[in-house]
Parts: sequence; C-alpha cells; structure tokens
Amino acid sequence: MEFLHLVWSLFQDQVLGMHWLNSLIGTGLSLIGLSPETTLGGVIQFFLYDTIKIFVLLSVLIFGISYIQSYFPPERTKQILGNFRGIGANVVSALLGTVTPFCSCSSIPLFMGFTSAGLPVGVTFSFLISSPMVDLGSLVLLMSIFGGKVAVLYVILGLVIAVIGGTLLQKLGMERYVEDFVKQAPNVETEGYSMTRTERLQYAREQLLHTIQKVAPYIFIGVGIGALIHNMIPQQWIETILGSHNPLAVILATVVGVPMYADIFGTIPVAEGLLYKGAGLGTILSFMMAVTTLSLPSMIMLKKAVKPQLLAVFISICVIGIVIVGYFFNGIQHILI
Repeated sequence: MEFLHLVWSLFQDQVLGMHWLNSLIGTGLSLIGLSPETTLGGVIQFFLYDTIKIFVLLSVLIFGISYIQSYFPPERTKQILGNFRGIGANVVSALLGTVTPFCSCSSIPLFMGFTSAGLPVGVTFSFLISSPMVDLGSLVLLMSIFGGKVAVLYVILGLVIAVIGGTLLQKLGMERYVEDFVKQAPNVETEGYSMTRTERLQYAREQLLHTIQKVAPYIFIGVGIGALIHNMIPQQWIETILGSHNPLAVILATVVGVPMYADIFGTIPVAEGLLYKGAGLGTILSFMMAVTTLSLPSMIMLKKAVKPQLLAVFISICVIGIVIVGYFFNGIQHILI
C-alpha cells in the first residue's frame, strides 16, 4: 500500500504537477542572474511554469477527449439520452456532458438542439450544467494542483448539482418557459456514419488546434493574474477577504465569478495563486464553478432560448448548489489538503 501511495505521489507531483519543470525554470532564471526569490523572478517563474504546464496537459487532454467525443456526435447523444427516463436520464445526460465542449457558450447550441429534438428540459439542463463545470479536463488539471481527492470530489459534486438541478427544473414544469422557436426548430436527422480511426485522429487534431486557439488568450490572462496574486498581493489581504474563516467568502467568490467569462483552463492558475495565498479551498472552487457555468456571455446566449422565469430559476439553482459545495469544501479543507 505504501508503494502504491509513493507511485501515486510521484505521478501527481512529477507528471501532472510537473514540479521538475518548476525547478528547471527556477535554475535557468538563477543562471541568468534573476533569482526566483525576487518579486520579478517569482512572477516570471510562475508565468513560464504554469503556461507550459497547462498547455502541455491541455494538448494531451483535448486530443484524448476529442477522440472519445468522436464517438458521441449530437445525433448519437440524442439517441442515447432518448433511451432513458426519469432521474436516470439526468444522470446519463450529466455524464455525457463531461465529454463535450469545454465552456458554457459552446454547450448552449447543443442544449438547444437536444431541446428541439424533444428531450425533456430537465435532461437538457443537466447536460448544460455538467458540460462546462466538470469535463474530464477539469479532473486532470485539478489533480495537478489540488490533488486527487479534491479533483474527484469536485467532479462528483458537480455532477450532483447537474443531476439535482435538471431534476428540479423538470419537477417544476419549466418546459413552458422555453422559447417557441427552440421547441419548433426542425430536427434534422443524419444517417448513421461511423468514422474510421484515421478520421477520428484527424478530428482530434482539428479540435486540438481549434480549442487551443480559442482558450489561449484566457490561459495567458489567467496565468498572468495568478502570477501577480502569487507574488505581489499580500497574503494577509487574501486570507482576510477569501480565507475560510470569513463566512461570506464563498458567497462573495460566487457572485464575483458569475459575470466573468473563462473556462476551466483559464481559472486554474488563478485558483493556484489564491490557494497559495491562503484563500479557502471551497471559496476557490465556488469561484471556478461560477465562472465556468454561469458566465455573463453564456447567460446572454441562453436568454435568447428561454424565458426570464426559466433563466432565473436555472441561475438560482446553480448558485445555491455552488455555494453549498463551497462551504462543504471549506469545512473539510483540513482533511483534503
């Protein structure tokens, strides 16, 4: 058992966390006379280390996830979801959301397509919640910073929010608040087509390039913010405002995160900087969930497809779920980290 723990720690630190890369960059900076112990050296080290680490992990993840996603085109996903009823459909929908687009804005067109195909609104909203919040990429990237326990628990609780949220919307009979043009949109059926292995690899490469181009600006911005937090903002400030002892920290982080737009890859370096400075674990994760699930641009897009009543209930359910998860993580932080 001790051997397995050692192997896992090595994998988490040196493969996912790439601590060797951080040491290598620090040594390189020292050789050119720029000590990582100085503010400027620390900012540069954090920026180079996190940028390289995220892009390497991101490339591997996107290629692998896109290859898996090639087996789940929209038509097949509709067929799979159509075979389930009740809460089972919500669970399957939430799970399928983990292998689909990486941000809330790109999930909304699929949500509209599923709704127009006649799938229950609760099932489609379970997909809409889980897709940006708990994709497979988030699991690996969270493991690289917070460890396996936090990452797995984050994904499980994210799926719980998706399932409960979709189920509640279904029980409340919110179908009547979906815009008519969505429900009446023509549902174009395509003939079944099985991609060859070469085509799947080509699809994965294309998705990799497309996603990298789309998320790169957010990664650079996120890493830059994380570097400044890590090296320039006094720890006392972060602990006072976002520390686990502040009873309003989780709510504040959730409210601040909602208007922003980024995906999991852009928020990871910010989360890393906040954790280092003493922010509560649950506060950080609530911020990440709010940014990825309830960003202002995605809510503007969603407002075109649903009426204000449904949008308000959807946001309320997500916010309440995110806040509960935040306080839960803050309460058990001493066990996890």
